[in-house]
Parts: sequence; C-alpha cells; structure tokens
Amino acid sequence: MQLVKTTRDTLLRPLQIVSGIVERRHTMPILANILIRKDGENVSFLSTDTEVQITTHAAIGSGAEVTGTTVAARKLLDILRALPESGDVSLTLLNKRLTVQSGKSRFALQTLAAEEFPTVSVADSYNASVTLPQKTLKHLFNMVHFSMAQQDIRYYLNGLLLVLDGSHVIAVATDGHRLAFCQVETEQSFERQEVIIPRKTIIELQRLLEENDDPVQLDIAASQVKLTFADIELVSKLVEGKFPDYTRVIPKGYKNDFTISRDELLRSLQRAAIMTSDKFKGVRCMIEPGIMKISSTNADQEEAVEELEIDYGGDKIDIGFNVTYLLDVLNNLKCEQVNIALGDSNSSALISIPDNGDFKYVVMPMRI
Repeated sequence: MQLVKTTRDTLLRPLQIVSGIVERRHTMPILANILIRKDGENVSFLSTDTEVQITTHAAIGSGAEVTGTTVAARKLLDILRALPESGDVSLTLLNKRLTVQSGKSRFALQTLAAEEFPTVSVADSYNASVTLPQKTLKHLFNMVHFSMAQQDIRYYLNGLLLVLDGSHVIAVATDGHRLAFCQVETEQSFERQEVIIPRKTIIELQRLLEENDDPVQLDIAASQVKLTFADIELVSKLVEGKFPDYTRVIPKGYKNDFTISRDELLRSLQRAAIMTSDKFKGVRCMIEPGIMKISSTNADQEEAVEELEIDYGGDKIDIGFNVTYLLDVLNNLKCEQVNIALGDSNSSALISIPDNGDFKYVVMPMRI
C-alpha cells in the first residue's frame, strides 16, 4: 500500500520537525521510531520520548486508505537527506516493511505496529491559554534559556519557569548561581499561573519557533503544556516542584551602578578568560571611580589585566565572578550598552538593559 508520494523536500520538512526529540538509545526500542498515520491525503508524523510529544501534518497522502505504522526516525531522515534534492519520493507499506523509493534508489526498512506506539495523552481541559507571536515567545526563551540548570539534583531548576501574571508573560531560569528574568506585555489578561517547562522542551521550542508574527497558542493544564503553531502541536509534561521566589533574588536599590558598552566589556572578558583554567573560571573585577579593572590568573602564575574607562562615582568594589556567567549574558544580549549595579563585594550583581525593565540578570559573586 502506497502511503506517500511527493518531492523529497516536502517529506523531509515534517520529519525534521518531529525527529529532534527522538533518542537513539531508549529503554523502549519503539521510541526510536516515528509514528506515521495516513488518512486519505492527510499524513501525520508523531514522535515522543514519553515526556514531550511533537505532531505535524502534511497533505501528501497517496490513495484514500486509512493506515499507520512506525519506522526508525534517524534511518528514514538519513536516507532522505542523502537522496537528490529534486527527486520524487514514495513510501510504500507491505508485509511490515516500509519501502522508500526515489528514482533507481530503493530502501526497505523494518516497521513496528502503530498500535504499540506509546503516545502522550493530551489533557481534556486547560486552566489558562495565551496567544503570542512566534518571535515574541522565541525572544522570551532566548533571553533566559542559558541560565537553566543541567541535570541538577534540584530537578525543578532543570527547566524554565513560565508565569502568566496580569497582562504579562514572564520567563525565569536559574541554576542557583545566576538568574535570568524576561517579561513581555500582552493585551490579554491572566490570573496568576506558574509552571515549570522542562529544559528539553525549551531547547526544542527554540529550534521550532520562527522569527515571525504568526501566532502560537500556549495552553496550560495541571501537569501539561500544549503549544500549537503553524502545523505543529507540541505537548510536554511539566516539572513538578516549587521554583525559587525570583522576586526575592533580584536585588533592588543598589546605589553603585554604571553603564558600559556591551561589546567592549564582552571583548575584555573574552581576553581575560584565556588566562583562566578549565576548572576555575574566576575573574576579578576592581571597580573604582572612572575605572573598571578586570584580571585573571592561573596555576602557572600567568596573568591577564584589562582596564576600561567607566562613568562611575560610587564605592570602590573588589569582586570576583565566574567569567562564563558574564560571557553567557553578554553574548546573548543584542543591545549596545548594559547597566551593571552592585552592592558590595559579597552581594550579587544585577545586569540590565538601560531604560528597559523587561530584562534582568543576577549573578552571584565568586571568591577569588
């Protein structure tokens, strides 16, 4: 039975969309497969790792039959990528084998029954919904994603806190050493909702969301979030647990602050980072009226010193930071200037964008 007959690129796109979450090694071999369902002309492609599920559709079906199967995602994707770009491709299902044919190339792949595929059950109802342009949601995630923890024992840090509050949608991420906060204002109004979206889901959404004004609908249930945009539906389980109170972490009222060129500071820190060791990424920042001095040393007694002129008239402060945490935020921002506010040598630093209260980055000091 022929499932699909179309051009190579038309088939490749939905497969690339769903294959991002497929893991090669899994306790359930069928999870290395994607589920292909055909109902007449409409063909759906679905993948899951039991935590996240992605579905997309394409009108590329051949014949009026209704059927389904599962096939190894990576093999099918690799075959299509290796085929000529301009060629036509057909997928045919016969005797539990899926045949991929293009020109004089033919590949026969093993399949597993569609009925055995463990799809994630979608929630019956949702507590809250928000609709945003794709580029707005992508911007929110991009501004904070680098602060998410990786495989932290405090599992609630291995994700991103999404907050609906009044007319604002807020994203917060922290690994316990630094915290990033970003918010956007909408014309919608919400009762306060807080959910933690897993790290893997955020990374996948950054890949799938595009820089356009097309809408993305985000529906929140008790233990699940669903995002619908373009011809994609992504369903993800939420992380259980209590996220730290970010409002208490973000310092207020620091009197020592100055504005500096983001690019100039970034390049100075990149040069200073060369002299740090792999294990100890510390740089020392000495700030006094008119001057910011950045220095680093390593176990071989090598040293780097950078001096920057700043418009600053506050206290003399000698403070250390993990240079990676500073580079992460400066690389991620696109503004020309950043504002740095400090309390004393033992207090966290607050990095923000001048005249913009929608982004804040807090980084803890490090003993040098």
